[in-house]
Amino acid sequence: MTVILLRHGRSTSNTAHTLAGRTEGVELDDKGRAQAEGVVGRVEGLPIKALVRSPLLRCRMTLEPLAAALGLDPVIDDRLAEVDYGQWTGRALKELLAEPLWSVVQQQPSAAVFPDGEGLAQVQARAVAAVREHDRRLAEEHGTDVLWVACTHGDVIKSVVADALGTHLDSFQRITADPASMSVIRYTPLRPFVIHVNHTGGQLASVLTAPPPSDGDKSADDAVVGGSTD
Repeated sequence: MTVILLRHGRSTSNTAHTLAGRTEGVELDDKGRAQAEGVVGRVEGLPIKALVRSPLLRCRMTLEPLAAALGLDPVIDDRLAEVDYGQWTGRALKELLAEPLWSVVQQQPSAAVFPDGEGLAQVQARAVAAVREHDRRLAEEHGTDVLWVACTHGDVIKSVVADALGTHLDSFQRITADPASMSVIRYTPLRPFVIHVNHTGGQLASVLTAPPPSDGDKSADDAVVGGSTD
């Protein structure tokens, strides 16, 4: 099972340098709309079977062109929503730099809990649970490996990638998830494989179009010793 973690396109909050959080009505700006349209071409030809998204407007707008092109109705999952930043929501980033919690978010995010909001450890737990649950659901529905897209937010994506890499949440600030970027993870019974992180270029690698391994191939979930043979 393979998930493409798609961050929403650039939003009006991104360009205003504010922390949107779960503020209602935050739209994509003109560049963000163009990025959303561009997603269709970037995944053209890939056998995407399902779309899941955060309930927030900027994710809905990002996924609309792809949903229309594929003829798929996105599933909305609250567990993929943006971090609840509590009292930080809507504030200018330059103001937040002076908050004592800012350095905790940067250096020890596993201990960061936003005032009247949630902790980043909670975010990782809910997001990873959501991704793995949709993986299981889609495997049962289709009876085979499935490629699907989850449209969500930067810190959410970084936390899921950190989990897949087996790195502590305190290292997740080393991971980048730019607007409209795609990070790709293939989950197997033994381990996740991180295929792409912060992909912002053209079409995704052809590895995503490869047929699933044949039944009975016990090495299918193993990493290739010495690196890929392709």
